[in-house]
Amino acid sequence: MDPLIRAIGETPIIDHHAHNLLLPSDATPSFLSITSEARGGALRHAKSTLPHMRAVKQLAEVLGCGPTLEAVESQIRERRGGDAWARECFSGIECVLFDDGLDNSDGKTVHPYSWHDRLTRSKSRRIVRIERVAEKVLESCTPGYRSIEKEAKEHARSFMGKVTDSFSKEIRTAIADPRVAGFKSVICYRTGLAIPTVTDTEAYSAFRSFLQEGSDEEFTRLSHKCLGPYFVRLTAQLLAQSAPDTLAFSKPLQFHTGLGDNDLMLQSSSPSYLQPFIKDYPKVPIVLLHAGYPFTKEAGYLASVYENAFLDIGEVFPMVSQEGQERVIREALELCPTEKLMWSTDGHWFPETFLLAVMQVRKGMERVLADYVRCETLTIAQAIKIVEDVFFNTSNRLYNLNLILQSSSHMVVHPTHLKLTTGGCKKIDVTMLTRFLSENPSTKYLRLQWLDYTSTNRVRILPIKHALSLFQEGKLIGITKAVLGLLQNDTIAPGFTATGEYALFPCFDSLRRGERTGYATVQCEFREKMGEEVSICPRTVLRKTIEEAAAHGREFLVGFEIEVVFMTTTNTYNGTRYGEIPVSEGHAWSASRALHKADILTTVEAIVDALENSGIAIQQFHPESSPGQYEFVTGPLPPLQAVDTLLATREIISTIAANHLPGCPLRATFTPRPYPNAAGTGAHIHISMTPEVDYDMFYAGVLKRLRAITAITYPNALSYERVRDGIWAGGTWVVWGTQNRETPLRMISESHWEVKCVDGFANTYLALSAILGAGLQGLLNEEQLVIKDCVADPSTLSEGERSALGVRENLPRSLGEAMGELEILRDVLGKETVECYRAVKKAEGEMLRAVPEGWRRWWFIERY
Repeated sequence: MDPLIRAIGETPIIDHHAHNLLLPSDATPSFLSITSEARGGALRHAKSTLPHMRAVKQLAEVLGCGPTLEAVESQIRERRGGDAWARECFSGIECVLFDDGLDNSDGKTVHPYSWHDRLTRSKSRRIVRIERVAEKVLESCTPGYRSIEKEAKEHARSFMGKVTDSFSKEIRTAIADPRVAGFKSVICYRTGLAIPTVTDTEAYSAFRSFLQEGSDEEFTRLSHKCLGPYFVRLTAQLLAQSAPDTLAFSKPLQFHTGLGDNDLMLQSSSPSYLQPFIKDYPKVPIVLLHAGYPFTKEAGYLASVYENAFLDIGEVFPMVSQEGQERVIREALELCPTEKLMWSTDGHWFPETFLLAVMQVRKGMERVLADYVRCETLTIAQAIKIVEDVFFNTSNRLYNLNLILQSSSHMVVHPTHLKLTTGGCKKIDVTMLTRFLSENPSTKYLRLQWLDYTSTNRVRILPIKHALSLFQEGKLIGITKAVLGLLQNDTIAPGFTATGEYALFPCFDSLRRGERTGYATVQCEFREKMGEEVSICPRTVLRKTIEEAAAHGREFLVGFEIEVVFMTTTNTYNGTRYGEIPVSEGHAWSASRALHKADILTTVEAIVDALENSGIAIQQFHPESSPGQYEFVTGPLPPLQAVDTLLATREIISTIAANHLPGCPLRATFTPRPYPNAAGTGAHIHISMTPEVDYDMFYAGVLKRLRAITAITYPNALSYERVRDGIWAGGTWVVWGTQNRETPLRMISESHWEVKCVDGFANTYLALSAILGAGLQGLLNEEQLVIKDCVADPSTLSEGERSALGVRENLPRSLGEAMGELEILRDVLGKETVECYRAVKKAEGEMLRAVPEGWRRWWFIERY
């Protein structure tokens, strides 16, 4: 789920409908209006609405003050002196399209729209309000006509022509203006959304009445049943004429629909009244603003059946309760194509309206889309596309903005799982943790785990009450920056330093019951103190790889064959020896004899029970070839979840083995060659890709870079004892084969392949990053699978036979040889990650040379 959460939190937003901020003034509208359309006496009751109470709570969290309106207003007054607070409130917004309808004739009410450019990455654009243009034209054309009584008929006709020409000129000028992105009508507030066709006779009569009775509000606000529709339809005609060719749309025309103050008649604000108008102007994109609330379903229907109808789901954030907002998103998605959905803040007057709208829509999208993914209605890639369409792509395309979608991760944003607190630190959303604790009330301890570059699983354990309090206060555990350069004996590799700290960030999507009763486990990533990602963090590297693949429409499922050797322990005068007493007799691959001994069978059963209790589904288990060797097979999961689950599985296996048999502890080891003369232990990875199209290019990318990948998947000198032919370990050649266990890549069915050249020494986050990243490069570069399907043991083929298959390279036969290829992975893993890995491996090699060769194997068994 992590890629989706990040997309929701970091996709920049094109706010395609908003209003200017107020200039500093003593005559400031009530702050209550940020969550209510009420006016007058009705507004004072807004304090008891859910939208208001939620907004105060959220602003208090951001401002670091008490959750009261008075405290929030006090903090805001202190911050409004300059632009910094407004910039923070606009964080995550790419650009804003401003409705120019607010009266700013004196230049003292609101900031001009161009002033807001300082608050966003891209420049603002204008949305021209039709009624405002019409009112100005009428005002400018009226003198000289209204005072003439004689020949009223001819003067009314002349007046109508002059107004029409002047209005048309203004609209055409705006259409040609590159700073104008579109147009808007508030006819919803005037005569309703049933916009009749106005005949010449009706128009003439309306203009004549205007000259005679123009001081009435009916005329000054274009509430006349004919005048308002006349100007709206005239604008639509001019827009249709401006469409550049038979296939293209004109600039869009927005309509206020639904939610508004009591100046409109709610029933006549239903977007369904616009159906004939939408049909009349197929070249003009009609944007239905504000989700048509409460008529969202009607608006979604129109957007689904008319090519030129588009739906905005703005303003309900923050004007409607959280449940109502989520309902709006769901109702919009019932019918409306996501390519026709867009979002806006409808922010007005106060910068806080923008801040609240962005925070709340990100939260709403997370809850709705994550639920659809969990229910398997959507894939993660599909959900991410919805996010990008709604927040950016639809508006960018419709308004012809020509902006480039760039992550907002470098900006000060307020994503749904991180909230700014005073001092700039990031506060974790503990919702998943609190939900877990309510379901598992016996939890006493929380294990915060991370996997370093030597594949050592390191941990900090917190009493659960302290952990919850810590995270609720926005605090994280600090870990020395030497952490990713530590060797197995805690020596710091050259190039790393103990100066400075990372923050240990718990990824609660990996939260699960632990290996012991009362324990919970969560995998972590590293962050800088201000929340920035640490590019060399192994879990972060994999997450970024998955996100890049998702951005190109690719998703993966990953499963692991978890091979483990159980060894008895014998204490001697000079240390512990392993495996001198067999854990089972007659041990062989899939032999039932290996399960006859009660001690080992009850241990294996206890492991499966503990895994299931932790939420880890085991598909099967069976004896493997080496003495005391067994295999546990987990089901397919998304890559990040799969690795998190693998690490939890290994911890559970090791802990149960060490403690299940009183007086007879077993050592569970994932070392690739615990017995030099027996079968080795792998960590084979199964990968399938969605969609399956061009899977051959993906695996071509893997094979092309496989020699470099082995530096990550076979990361130790002992690993290369498994690089042999004829032992089902993947052999020694760079090759693939259908159902061929003597090739490092075994094709099982179309995109489902097994990667066999991996062992338990590998940091699986980095290993999977290298494999998926290499495959993605193959897809993007359209690399061809030049190596042909090898259905025999390649070591038994002649050189000519291998050449005919395109098999020309061996896998590296030593770590040194593999490390010599590592440079190829710079574009896959990133320069910093490759350099960090190289430094740790070099230091590790020098450290291991000091371990006596006779003890080196036991040294690894104790640690892996």
